[in-house]
Amino acid sequence: MDTAKSYTAFAGHRLLATGSLEHTVLRTKRRIDGGTGASILVFEDQTGVQIDFDWRGSADDVLARLAQHPYLAADRVAAEPPRTGPGRPKLGVVSREVSLLPRHWTWLGEQPGGASATLRKLVDEARRRDGASGAARRAREAASKFMWTMAGDLPGFEEASRALFADDSPRLRRLTRRWPQGIRTYLERLVAAAQVPHQEHGAR
Repeated sequence: MDTAKSYTAFAGHRLLATGSLEHTVLRTKRRIDGGTGASILVFEDQTGVQIDFDWRGSADDVLARLAQHPYLAADRVAAEPPRTGPGRPKLGVVSREVSLLPRHWTWLGEQPGGASATLRKLVDEARRRDGASGAARRAREAASKFMWTMAGDLPGFEEASRALFADDSPRLRRLTRRWPQGIRTYLERLVAAAQVPHQEHGAR
């Protein structure tokens, strides 16, 4: 699993725990075992995706099941160490279908290293150019997903969503000031990550 990722759990509207996957799961499990009538929701901070877990059994049982969690499978593949023995090293390559026009395939076939190597270089270059603005966009999308799940029925939700994508933080704070504290605290953290540095704005 990707240890760089972080997760946040809510019991109803109350922010329950935030941190690494194991930390968040264990804190949440203790709360469940202690008794709570509120629904439990866990979010991946970097994407805003809400993830379901099987809370049955002991804390060790819950942790053991993480290794088979379908959403976390991609992280497990990415975390596999490279092979150091003889032969071609394992690169963690994933094969997927790519649809291109004939002229694109012709051009790719003419590049040194072939189509796959060229596509990887193009993607890496695009990721470098993406920079802070791309990270800000992803953080904003994560905040939007969280808002849809946790605040879709709260007053001012639609206006708050527009303020989020307009990058109007003061207005967003005004519109959400009567929302539950846990939701506001977490949303403010996601919005802070979505702020593009001033030099990025100026470079456009």
